[in-house]
Amino acid sequence: MKTWKPTAAGILSIIGGVFILIRGLLGMGHIGTAFSWPLGAASIVLGLIAIAGGIFALRRRGWGLALAGAVCAVFPTHPYGSLIWTPVIGILAIVFVALSKNEFSRSTSKSPSNQ
Repeated sequence: MKTWKPTAAGILSIIGGVFILIRGLLGMGHIGTAFSWPLGAASIVLGLIAIAGGIFALRRRGWGLALAGAVCAVFPTHPYGSLIWTPVIGILAIVFVALSKNEFSRSTSKSPSNQ
Protein backbone atom coordinates (compact mmCIF):
# COMPACT_ATOMS: atom_id res chain seq x y z
CA MET A 1 0.00 0.00 0.00
CA LYS A 2 1.39 3.36 -1.02
CA THR A 3 1.24 6.18 1.49
CA TRP A 4 2.34 9.78 1.44
CA LYS A 5 5.36 9.22 3.69
CA PRO A 6 8.03 8.39 1.06
CA THR A 7 6.85 11.29 -1.09
CA ALA A 8 7.02 13.70 1.84
CA ALA A 9 10.44 12.34 2.84
CA GLY A 10 11.74 12.76 -0.69
CA ILE A 11 10.51 16.32 -0.99
CA LEU A 12 11.92 17.25 2.42
CA SER A 13 15.30 15.65 1.61
CA ILE A 14 15.49 17.50 -1.69
CA ILE A 15 14.58 20.83 -0.07
CA GLY A 16 17.14 20.31 2.69
CA GLY A 17 19.75 19.20 0.16
CA VAL A 18 19.20 22.27 -2.00
CA PHE A 19 19.65 24.58 1.00
CA ILE A 20 22.83 22.73 2.02
CA LEU A 21 24.16 22.75 -1.55
CA ILE A 22 23.52 26.47 -2.05
CA ARG A 23 25.08 27.31 1.30
CA GLY A 24 28.12 25.20 0.41
CA LEU A 25 28.55 26.98 -2.90
CA LEU A 26 28.22 30.36 -1.21
CA GLY A 27 30.60 29.29 1.56
CA MET A 28 33.30 28.37 -0.90
CA GLY A 29 33.13 31.90 -2.30
CA HIS A 30 34.21 33.45 1.01
CA ILE A 31 37.96 33.70 1.27
CA GLY A 32 37.97 35.25 4.75
CA THR A 33 38.48 32.05 6.74
CA ALA A 34 40.69 29.01 6.37
CA PHE A 35 37.73 26.68 6.84
CA SER A 36 35.59 28.08 4.03
CA TRP A 37 36.82 25.63 1.38
CA PRO A 38 36.63 22.40 3.44
CA LEU A 39 33.26 23.31 4.95
CA GLY A 40 31.93 24.41 1.59
CA ALA A 41 33.09 21.20 -0.08
CA ALA A 42 31.58 19.08 2.69
CA SER A 43 28.30 20.97 2.39
CA ILE A 44 28.23 20.39 -1.36
CA VAL A 45 28.77 16.65 -0.92
CA LEU A 46 26.12 16.42 1.82
CA GLY A 47 23.69 18.42 -0.29
CA LEU A 48 24.18 16.17 -3.32
CA ILE A 49 23.68 13.02 -1.24
CA ALA A 50 20.52 14.51 0.30
CA ILE A 51 19.14 15.35 -3.15
CA ALA A 52 19.96 11.88 -4.51
CA GLY A 53 18.36 10.27 -1.45
CA GLY A 54 15.26 12.39 -1.95
CA ILE A 55 14.98 11.23 -5.55
CA PHE A 56 15.29 7.61 -4.45
CA ALA A 57 12.61 8.17 -1.80
CA LEU A 58 10.25 9.65 -4.40
CA ARG A 59 10.80 6.56 -6.59
CA ARG A 60 10.44 4.25 -3.57
CA ARG A 61 13.67 2.45 -4.46
CA GLY A 62 16.87 2.06 -2.50
CA TRP A 63 15.74 2.50 1.07
CA GLY A 64 19.33 2.73 2.31
CA LEU A 65 20.20 5.60 0.00
CA ALA A 66 16.92 7.34 0.81
CA LEU A 67 17.77 7.07 4.51
CA ALA A 68 21.34 8.27 3.91
CA GLY A 69 20.00 11.27 2.03
CA ALA A 70 17.62 12.09 4.86
CA VAL A 71 20.48 11.84 7.37
CA CYS A 72 22.61 14.18 5.25
CA ALA A 73 19.72 16.66 5.16
CA VAL A 74 19.94 16.98 8.97
CA PHE A 75 23.29 18.75 9.02
CA PRO A 76 22.96 22.50 9.42
CA THR A 77 23.98 24.62 6.49
CA HIS A 78 25.92 27.09 8.59
CA PRO A 79 27.76 26.48 11.86
CA TYR A 80 26.68 29.68 13.58
CA GLY A 81 23.05 30.51 13.13
CA SER A 82 22.03 31.05 9.53
CA LEU A 83 19.14 28.77 8.53
CA ILE A 84 19.17 26.99 11.87
CA TRP A 85 15.69 25.52 11.19
CA THR A 86 16.91 23.32 8.33
CA PRO A 87 17.82 20.29 10.52
CA VAL A 88 14.11 19.96 11.32
CA ILE A 89 13.51 19.17 7.64
CA GLY A 90 16.08 16.37 7.78
CA ILE A 91 14.70 14.94 11.01
CA LEU A 92 11.22 14.78 9.52
CA ALA A 93 12.62 13.13 6.39
CA ILE A 94 14.37 10.48 8.51
CA VAL A 95 11.15 9.74 10.39
CA PHE A 96 9.10 9.42 7.20
CA VAL A 97 11.69 7.20 5.47
CA ALA A 98 11.99 4.96 8.53
CA LEU A 99 8.23 4.60 8.89
CA SER A 100 7.80 3.70 5.22
CA LYS A 101 10.57 1.12 4.86
CA ASN A 102 8.17 -1.60 3.69
CA GLU A 103 7.03 0.59 0.75
CA PHE A 104 10.46 0.52 -0.88
CA SER A 105 11.26 -2.12 -3.46
CA ARG A 106 13.72 -4.83 -2.46
CA SER A 107 16.07 -4.40 -5.42
CA THR A 108 16.94 -1.48 -7.68
CA SER A 109 17.14 -3.58 -10.87
CA LYS A 110 15.01 -6.29 -12.34
CA SER A 111 16.83 -9.41 -13.46
CA PRO A 112 15.37 -11.72 -16.05
CA SER A 113 14.15 -15.02 -14.65
CA ASN A 114 15.98 -18.13 -15.70
CA GLN A 115 13.67 -20.87 -16.87
